Amino acid sequence: MKVYRDCINGLAPFDDPAFFTIFDASQNVVKTLTVSILSVTTVPPTNNSICAPAFFGNACVEEAIYETTVTLTPSAGGYDIVYQRCCRNGTILNLINPGEVGSTYTEHIPGPEMVVTNNSPRFTNRPPTYICSGLNINFDHVATDPDGDQLVYSLCSPFNGLDVCCPLISNPGFTNTCNNSPPICPNTNPPPPYLSVPFSAPYSASYPLSSSPAININASTGLLSGAPNLLGQWVVGVCVSEYRSGVLIGTHYRDFQFNVIACPNLLEARVVAQTKTNDGRGTGYCNGYEVTFKDASINATSWHWDFGDPSTLADTSNLKNPLYTFTQKGTYTITLIANPGSPCADTTTSIFSINPLLRPSFLIPNGQCLSNNRFNFIGGGLFDGTGTFNWIFGPNANPSSANTLTVNNVVFNAAGSYPITFSVTENGCSADTTKIIDIYQDPLASIGSFDGNGCDPFTITIPNTSMSSGNTNYTWSFSDGTTSDLKTPTHTFSPAGIYSASLTINTTNNCIGSSSVSAVNSITVNPTPIAGFTATPMVTSIFNPEIRFSNTSISPNIISWFYDFGDGGSSNAVNPIYSYGNWGEYTVTQTLINNYGCPNKAQLLIRILPEHRFWVPNAFTPKNEDGLNDEFKPVAIGVRNYSFTIFDRWGNLIFKTNDPNAGWNGTYKGKPCQLDVYVWKCEFTNIVLSKDESYVGHVTLLK
Repeated sequence: MKVYRDCINGLAPFDDPAFFTIFDASQNVVKTLTVSILSVTTVPPTNNSICAPAFFGNACVEEAIYETTVTLTPSAGGYDIVYQRCCRNGTILNLINPGEVGSTYTEHIPGPEMVVTNNSPRFTNRPPTYICSGLNINFDHVATDPDGDQLVYSLCSPFNGLDVCCPLISNPGFTNTCNNSPPICPNTNPPPPYLSVPFSAPYSASYPLSSSPAININASTGLLSGAPNLLGQWVVGVCVSEYRSGVLIGTHYRDFQFNVIACPNLLEARVVAQTKTNDGRGTGYCNGYEVTFKDASINATSWHWDFGDPSTLADTSNLKNPLYTFTQKGTYTITLIANPGSPCADTTTSIFSINPLLRPSFLIPNGQCLSNNRFNFIGGGLFDGTGTFNWIFGPNANPSSANTLTVNNVVFNAAGSYPITFSVTENGCSADTTKIIDIYQDPLASIGSFDGNGCDPFTITIPNTSMSSGNTNYTWSFSDGTTSDLKTPTHTFSPAGIYSASLTINTTNNCIGSSSVSAVNSITVNPTPIAGFTATPMVTSIFNPEIRFSNTSISPNIISWFYDFGDGGSSNAVNPIYSYGNWGEYTVTQTLINNYGCPNKAQLLIRILPEHRFWVPNAFTPKNEDGLNDEFKPVAIGVRNYSFTIFDRWGNLIFKTNDPNAGWNGTYKGKPCQLDVYVWKCEFTNIVLSKDESYVGHVTLLK
């Protein structure tokens, strides 16, 4: 058994001696072995790159070898040899509390019912001490088997082992101080099965360290690859399973530690991977025969490319980013040597799949009228024709889809603009193109609903609800002999009677030559009555304001008369009499409505002339309860700008008004005034003479 320890970060020394336990298939202890160290050596530091000096790291690895010979009686189910220890060094990154995680090393010897004789596989190479960050591990984990058994490699989980309370097997047992320490530590190893080490997320047995691409092992060759990208120490487990005649007879475990370090100035050949088809869909590569290769090498100063084209010897280049044109489709192995000819030249290969450029296209047919439309589609563009085709015409088309290169007689059921998609799938790629096809609405004349019943003259805007595509001409013909080319005309029908209108439309583009006609034949114009009346007199004085109105209309079927006298008064009488309360000029309007509901109006101007009168009494008797002469006021007719004031004998103002109809009631501030003679003053504008007048006089207040 070979055991390795970290000379710097590892705290536990090698066990000397080491205690081994052998179990039979029933987990009975068959034998306990005490084996001393045969040798301890320091492992020379190695690196996964010959051009990266190992001394860049700070790890120290020691190897201890234990060896003994044991003779066991053949037993059904075989034996398990076990050695356990605690603890691993606390600097490991991918374990939970690594300083408290133990180790278990075990080997299964198959029973005679499985094989008569057997040897375990032996790994050929010791893993490198250091792995350069960002550099592919490329470690050959191959093993040999003396029996010639088939070997299958895999990443697996290392086993946990003893804990910090009992870090080693002792014979005789010993005690240790820790939390929940047992009274005595065991002197034999426990039987299988064994727990895996506790990986910390996101790490696991299959993804044991941070790397891109992820670490993996070739099941057939044992080649361990992947590019670690996080510095530190990592525990990794590799298993090799041996099969004989297709039957698993044993699994050999290797539990080791990688030290990922930064390796300065390291040369690494890299090729930018091939991109997928131009629209990124599918899993193939369909970018055509002309390819620009891009170098992504690290620290390279010169390059040599071999494009792997078997049809020519001129398929090489020494440019950094060369352009090469292949002559036929196929899969090619591209080789790049970074710094060719130098001792640390690095070589990488990349697989490129070369296929014709996938770029479908088609000619979009000219638009058609909806009636009798029928389209043919022919797929074209760039493709090699080995794949499948697909057309999407949409739910308004019959057929709505197709999978042939040419599709005929596609019919659409509604006018509009529709996307047509043609796609091609071949060589693992998909690409499509979409174009718009136009279906034009055939001209369809239509007159919307409207109220076709009116009074003479009947003016109406006729609604146009026609449908068409493109530029449209409109021709209206009315039964009164007139026409219009407006889309929505306003027309006046007169005299009373029944009229009709027709609309013809045609388009000057898209559906050229198509036309449509619509008509309406029930436009009714009802007779309108002729209003008329006289007024007697038409000019009179405000002293004689009564006017007699007489209807003079002879229109038949009148059902309603209405007079508006111009001063807020009105009447529904046929021949009304009306008396005006004020002088002025008044427009009188007569409105007649016949049995068709048609109205008509007539108007006359009435003039009420003003008159002027002014008289003032010289005494009054307020508050004597006889109801006579209780107020003192002038009689003023035909005045404006009126002002009436009263003063006592000392010149005090005791009453004022601007209302010709208001008088003094013989009080001042709510109290009756004494018997006396008072002075009044009245000012106004005489509306007949149009001049200002002023009068002063006396009034006696009596009881």
